[in-house]
Amino acid sequence: MNQTPTPLPGNAIHLRAYRAADLPRMRAIWNGIVAAGDAFPQDTPLSPAAARDFFASQTYCAVARIHAEKRLAGLCILHPNNVGRCSHIANASYAVAPECRGRSVGLALVLHSIQQARALGFRILQFNAVLSTNAAALHLYEQLGFVRLGTIPKGFRLPDGSYADIIPHWLDIT
Repeated sequence: MNQTPTPLPGNAIHLRAYRAADLPRMRAIWNGIVAAGDAFPQDTPLSPAAARDFFASQTYCAVARIHAEKRLAGLCILHPNNVGRCSHIANASYAVAPECRGRSVGLALVLHSIQQARALGFRILQFNAVLSTNAAALHLYEQLGFVRLGTIPKGFRLPDGSYADIIPHWLDIT
């Protein structure tokens, strides 16, 4: 890995496994990103019941809170990228509330998910659908040592009907 950046001290980001009481805010953050249509492949918002089931089905979910702020700032999900002989490869998604972006929440979530993936026995962390238009994510992942796997031209349909390229990434976390 490249030199690992650390969250800014003034942000004091707290991370923990999610709890049932977090679900309404998790759902709101997740659905906001789904509605924007420029990061997650899902195109249907989660209902309260679907959110409960979706987050419970993950191998691990964490939430982030910026010190002294009452609301959750973001979340991550972590699960196997595939089954059987490929189940040692993890996949993760990160969701940061718009008002909390640029405050190292994404960085803290990625670093936390890497630690959790290692603890759960995963050997690789792979991102399948990083959009070429998501400059912040591309910069963060590559700063942390993730490697581009190539480009899938026009692999993601944007809300306006145009297409963006997908740039999958991976990192050996052993």
